[in-house]
Amino acid sequence: MAADINIVVLVGRLTRESELKYTAGGTPVAHFSLAVNRRRKTADGKWEDEVSFIDCVLWGKQAETLNPYLEKGKQICVTGELRQSRWENEGQSRSKIEVAVNNIQLTGSPAGSAQQQSRPAPQAAPAPRQASPSAQQVPDFSGPEEFDDSDIPF
Repeated sequence: MAADINIVVLVGRLTRESELKYTAGGTPVAHFSLAVNRRRKTADGKWEDEVSFIDCVLWGKQAETLNPYLEKGKQICVTGELRQSRWENEGQSRSKIEVAVNNIQLTGSPAGSAQQQSRPAPQAAPAPRQASPSAQQVPDFSGPEEFDDSDIPF
């Protein structure tokens, strides 16, 4: 029998600031929500965006470290797995599905920020890294026209 697979990859924008809390045992946990757009064609042939709002939870040191960067409007990529919570409220069964995040990549600046609307100021090129004396020197070829293929062993 094949093993079950539960993997989620989402790229979207944060709908609110991340909310960092701590469990009774002191474990950090961050809660946030992503808006993920999907384009679809309507019956009359026009394209429209359909938005899904997905709740996410991030645990541990990663939650504590990334919390200041998880700002409303920021585009991020999350990978994780779906988790379903079940409970009863006033005799009615309730459930909620959220993404238990394993990894986050910050992919963009907040929507509408000045940095996104205007071009960033040019920055000086970084200083070249110094090679260690024991590092092997690699010849610098300016292009394929200067490549001598006689050294290829096949």
